[in-house]
Amino acid sequence: MKALTRFFLYFALLIIAGLGFFLAAWDMPAPSSTYEEVIPNGRFK
Repeated sequence: MKALTRFFLYFALLIIAGLGFFLAAWDMPAPSSTYEEVIPNGRFK
């Protein structure tokens, strides 16, 4: 049972490290169009 727990712990750490590396290395494209939204003044009162 202890070996199974260790396996899942190492597996979870590997997944988290892989996702972190993926997000750090991913060349995210810039937005292709501008987005503008008019916010009414009533929301700031």
